Amino acid sequence: MKKIYHNSILFTLLTFISLQTIVAQIPPGYYTPADGLNGSALKSALNNIIKNHNEFPYSSSGTDVWDILKETDRDPNNSNNVIMLYTGNSVNGPAEYDNNNGWNREHVWAKSHGDFGNAQGPGTDVHHLRPSNIQVNSDRGNMWFGNATTPHLLGGTPTGNFFNSSQHLWQPRAEVKGDVARMIFYMATRYEGQNGEPDLEVIDYLPSNNNTSDPVHALLSDLLEWHLEDPVDDWERNRNDIIYYDFQNNRNPFIDHPEYAQLIWGDQTSSNVINQLEQTHKEILKIIDITGREVTPKSNTMLIYIYNDGSREKRIITQ
Repeated sequence: MKKIYHNSILFTLLTFISLQTIVAQIPPGYYTPADGLNGSALKSALNNIIKNHNEFPYSSSGTDVWDILKETDRDPNNSNNVIMLYTGNSVNGPAEYDNNNGWNREHVWAKSHGDFGNAQGPGTDVHHLRPSNIQVNSDRGNMWFGNATTPHLLGGTPTGNFFNSSQHLWQPRAEVKGDVARMIFYMATRYEGQNGEPDLEVIDYLPSNNNTSDPVHALLSDLLEWHLEDPVDDWERNRNDIIYYDFQNNRNPFIDHPEYAQLIWGDQTSSNVINQLEQTHKEILKIIDITGREVTPKSNTMLIYIYNDGSREKRIITQ
């Protein structure tokens, strides 16, 4: 029998309403190093806060990802079950894979994009691993996340998810669109290429190779939209607390502080673009749209600027 690791810290669920937001159990001072920052400085500060977390194996005779997901995604109405991400269905937790009859573990940041597999670290980070229906997990595959219109069916029944085969896009059901966005934001912030880890980046264009092993995930503009459409809820807050207090000892900042997403990846005006280029001495190599096609600058349109230092940023030039 597995020995399941639990932090000995006991905590009381204390909540209060402030600005219509129920505050999770954020340790005092946890985000102090990020105060007053934005852009890359904020992203770097958050990385320093959440990196070097406790890591667990994907599968093991001791505590592993299976065990942790049974705690983080436990059905509040049936403690023996877990809730599956893309369907919302409740299934028997202890069954695990059960010869293709149970459930499996979805890497929300598709593990092929970064080629990290199930390795400890990004491959076992439960901030982006969720229980999933086995067939739905397979259907999503390594699709990018973005708005789509073709309903996904499971056994002829709509699941609430949508897809676009030609653009390789997957849109989760409305109840978890924001959850998915915040998991992607977490991964792009937590993994910055340190200590042999991949340098994950969320991008706002669709790569020409859908199966690229480059450490990128699309589509930023839609993820920011979903982040606003589906705000943080108690399920996410509770999950964040369990991961922090009982297992990994790090948090998803975009659950605790949803405003961080806009502060890091939000749109900038033309004057901000010019000022930043002058300050950093970066040169623009080319400008592309979200399909990767090179274009000329145009106002009030989201474009991706690629610079001579290898970086790329989403920009909307306003007049």
